[in-house]
Amino acid sequence: MTPRVVATDLDGTVVRSDYTVSERTVAAFARVERAGAMLVLVTGRPPRWMRSVAHAVAHRGLAICANGAITYDLHTEQVVDTHLIPVDRLRTAVAVLGEALPGLGFAVERGDGMAYAHGFELSYWDSQTTPPPSPIEVLLSRPAAKLLARHPELEADALLDEARRLVGDLVLPTHSNGDRLIEISAPGVSKASTLAELCARHGIDADDVVAFGDMPNDLPMLAWAGRSYAVANAHPEVLAAVHHKVPGNDEDGVARTLEELFPA
Repeated sequence: MTPRVVATDLDGTVVRSDYTVSERTVAAFARVERAGAMLVLVTGRPPRWMRSVAHAVAHRGLAICANGAITYDLHTEQVVDTHLIPVDRLRTAVAVLGEALPGLGFAVERGDGMAYAHGFELSYWDSQTTPPPSPIEVLLSRPAAKLLARHPELEADALLDEARRLVGDLVLPTHSNGDRLIEISAPGVSKASTLAELCARHGIDADDVVAFGDMPNDLPMLAWAGRSYAVANAHPEVLAAVHHKVPGNDEDGVARTLEELFPA
C-alpha cells in the first residue's frame, strides 16, 4: 500500500556527506506530496539549522526538530510546538553527569537558539555563529529542548551508555554522531513520540508510516513506524534493528526507495 506518511531523518540519511540535498531527493519529496501523503523531516537539528534545508526542499513538509522536542513548519519557518525539559530535571541531570564524568561540557538548545557553558567544545558550525559562553546557572534557568553534553575523550556510544545508567530514569539520552556528544531530551520525548502525536492528530496509524534513519536517535522512530529503512552507512545498531536496507546517503538511497513507493 502507498504510505500516508514519509518520515525521514536528515543528516547521514538524505543529506549527503558534502551537506547538500540532491536534486533527485528534492524531486522524490515532491512526489510524496503530489501523491497526497505527508512528508515529515525528523531530525536532531535545532530550528536554527533548518533554514537551508527548508530552502533546499522548496519549503515542503513539516519538520520534527531536536529529536522530537520541537515541531517546525517548513512553509513558514516557524516553531509550532515544543516538548521541553523542565528546569528541575535539567539541573539534576547536569549535577549527576558533571560529578560522575569530569571534563563533561554542557550546552542547551531552545527554539530561539543555543547557549553553552565554559568548557563545552563547540562544533565548527556553532563556533562561527554562537555568542560567548554563559554561566551554567543561565543555561539551567529555564526549560530547554535539548541538553547537550560533550566529553573530551569518551566516544558517543560509551558516553551514551554512561548517561543512560546515570540519568536514564530522569531524562532521555541519545546520540546522532560519533563526536563525543550526547543529546538529552525530556523523559518520553523522542522522534517517535512526536511523530506519533502528529499522526494521531491526522487519524494516521503507524502501519501507514514509512521511516528512514541512520543513527541511534532514529531507533525509536524506526521501531514505531509500520515500515522502516536504514541507509547502508547507518550505525551498526540501526542496521541490526531494521528489516529493510537502502543505499547510502551519498547514493540517494531514500530517493530511490520513494520513487518505488510513489511511482510517477
